[in-house]
Amino acid sequence: MVKKIAILTSGGDCAGLNAVIRAVTLRAHNKYSWEVYGIKDGTLGLLKEPLDVIRLDPQNFEGSLMRMGGTFLGSNNKGNPFRKITRNGKKIDSSDLVIEGFKKLGIDALIGIGGDGSLKILQSITKKGNINFVGIPKTIDNDVKHNELSIGYDTAVDVATNALDMLQPTAASHRRVMILEVMGRDAGHIALNSGIAGGADVILIPEIQYSIKSIADHIEKLRSKGRNHALIVVAEAVKKENGKKATVKYVDGEVRLGGIGNYLGDEIYKITDSETRVTVLGHVQRGAQPTHRDRLIASAFGVYAVDLIAKKKFNRVVVWKDRGVQDLMLSQVAGYSKTVQKNDPLIKVAEGLGIYIGEIN
Repeated sequence: MVKKIAILTSGGDCAGLNAVIRAVTLRAHNKYSWEVYGIKDGTLGLLKEPLDVIRLDPQNFEGSLMRMGGTFLGSNNKGNPFRKITRNGKKIDSSDLVIEGFKKLGIDALIGIGGDGSLKILQSITKKGNINFVGIPKTIDNDVKHNELSIGYDTAVDVATNALDMLQPTAASHRRVMILEVMGRDAGHIALNSGIAGGADVILIPEIQYSIKSIADHIEKLRSKGRNHALIVVAEAVKKENGKKATVKYVDGEVRLGGIGNYLGDEIYKITDSETRVTVLGHVQRGAQPTHRDRLIASAFGVYAVDLIAKKKFNRVVVWKDRGVQDLMLSQVAGYSKTVQKNDPLIKVAEGLGIYIGEIN
């Protein structure tokens, strides 16, 4: 009989995470009278002595917490929990220590909120430790397989759209080409959706090749019709025209995606002599106040996940599909991504609006 469950947030943060933690807590307490514990900093909270966990009660969520971005539990997107670490002079698989932490906590089930990569890791840990598990998808990239909407995605698109709205007046005032670089590590969903909603003239996504010359021709075409400016939105994972990734090396030695906007700005200037300016939106897309849609999706996912535990339906992932909440086998979702397909209806919408979307023919 279920009496005690835990919840954690894993991977990169996003808007809506506090809303889903709230939904899980309220449903578990109000419907089933279960104890709910929040694990701090993903699985890292289980590696500490004593365990870094907090008890969650409905009164924790009577204030503004649901309205805040990020996750008050903390998250972690670095480190492999299956790596070997030294403890008492011996090398131990740290996933064993995570499992040991679960056992100490004495939970009957775990709810893990994460993207495709985080869900894959949690799948491996919970299988190894024989831990009852239910997953909830969150990612601003909206690239979780078989899921139409992930927590955090709507807010990220809204932030990017607002950025385009604010860039347009200054672009027109100074006769500039404004380039907005948005997140999208593997998929172009944010760029495609915000580009259409924000009136971009060019949308570049990693799934579709492009030509600098074609971009320049498109800008010249706009000029010939009396337009004095242009808006370009590009996903961070878009490669340079020669096929190489645009990356930035940080002082800690880590190499991350970034810089494609500046590359495009330089190349476009060389051909068109247009004054270009680049805005890199970055983590603003993660930390914004969640939109109403993200709060709704988060609330629906949280309630549904708790009900799955009550039904003893484990190793499942909650998904948004066909305008409602459903659940799928964890093995169908964990580790699988969803990119933009060339037959995506929004590609046709972009074309119909006269937006250059790449060399799709």
